[in-house]
Amino acid sequence: MKIIILGAGQVGGTLAEHLAREENDITVVDTDAKKLRDLHTKLDIRTVTGAGSYPIVLRQAGGEDADMLIAVTNSDEINMIACQVAHTLFRTPTKIARVRATAYLTRKGLFAHEAIPIDVLISPEQVVTDHVRRLIEHPGALQVLEFAGGLVQLVAVKAFYGGPLVGQDLAFLRRHMPNVDTRVAAIYRRSRPIIPRGDTVIEADDEVFFLAARRDIRAVMSELRRVERDFRRVVIAGGGNIGERLAEHLEHSHQVKIIEHSLERCTTLSERLDRTVVLHGSATSKRLLEEENIEECDIFCALTNDDEVNIMSSLLAKRLGAKKVLTLINNAAYVDLVQGGEIDIAISPQQATIGSLLTHVRRGDIVNVHSLRRGAAEAIEAIAHGDKQSSKVVGRTIREIDLPDGTTIGAIVRGKEVIIAHGNVTVESGDHVILFVIDKRRIRDVERLFQVGLTFF
Repeated sequence: MKIIILGAGQVGGTLAEHLAREENDITVVDTDAKKLRDLHTKLDIRTVTGAGSYPIVLRQAGGEDADMLIAVTNSDEINMIACQVAHTLFRTPTKIARVRATAYLTRKGLFAHEAIPIDVLISPEQVVTDHVRRLIEHPGALQVLEFAGGLVQLVAVKAFYGGPLVGQDLAFLRRHMPNVDTRVAAIYRRSRPIIPRGDTVIEADDEVFFLAARRDIRAVMSELRRVERDFRRVVIAGGGNIGERLAEHLEHSHQVKIIEHSLERCTTLSERLDRTVVLHGSATSKRLLEEENIEECDIFCALTNDDEVNIMSSLLAKRLGAKKVLTLINNAAYVDLVQGGEIDIAISPQQATIGSLLTHVRRGDIVNVHSLRRGAAEAIEAIAHGDKQSSKVVGRTIREIDLPDGTTIGAIVRGKEVIIAHGNVTVESGDHVILFVIDKRRIRDVERLFQVGLTFF
């Protein structure tokens, strides 16, 4: 595909890296020539220096024959105008824009072909808020992803000493829990992927990705680690868009406190939120954390815009007795450095957002893509179409499907029914098939599996 990315920031740069590896024709546009030079030395892409909303700049970037425009600059207005220009002048087929301001997102009818022609809206704050919310709802999980409208969840947990399954092979899980159907999609041991088989033995500290129906997730987690009680007391550092949205979602079911350094923002938050306690001060203040009984906090969420503040406040909260700490880190290089030590969960907003964008780049009928392990792996939800003659998956059992190396089918959703993927399950047209791909180089092969042959038409 020929794709123009506006914005060479963290999301734009990470996305360019993902898509360039998959042999797409990528052009990145930004006003910052140094950022573009840095990207160009790393990746096989074209770059254009200039304002992404200017018609002449879009033309230089190849707007006349681009398949897709992805506008992820820091300005909502530039992103929106760029989509309007691409639609009016070049009739670009797919236009994706990052829009942050709630004032735009809450206006019905604003983003339509007869108004501002944006095909897909990406709101990073909402994506990250949903990500954090799911982790709070599943104590002990490192990552929680939803498929088929939430009917199926993919959960990553670290196996702990003392878990019933640790030291046992995966076949034991079936015997031990005959009434719960689940599928281990992948295991990462010392950061290396293992394709799970029945005789694979789970070791302590393995990162285990498993799929199950939403109702069974808690039962499976209890097999891999000690069951943790639900989080009740939540402290949020940072009252920006993410902090506010998270508090709004949690305040009726949890005890929530927000620490915000801006007095003006504190006033706004206290007016908008019903039950949340809003505290004015610094999240890195030991005295403030002690006064607010941080040792009684179940989870401390550091969600400011400053990586250093997030890391330092998380370390301080953990030292002072917070049971769990979750930290938002914009610099992707820091994420692997800090997670798993005193910081329990580190979240990269770019990686959380990338999945939303990749969904619309994938060929075939792909309805969901989640980037995993900092982009090393992907979980994909694809819809099977056609019949046995025109499709490589329909009418075949999972055992018969020629899956690329490093790819596993975890589950199938048929209507409202969740079918965990065992070898004798037959795929039908219209099924939502959930796959785990540990080798990103195989993504194109997976897409081809779900592309219907011409005989179907």
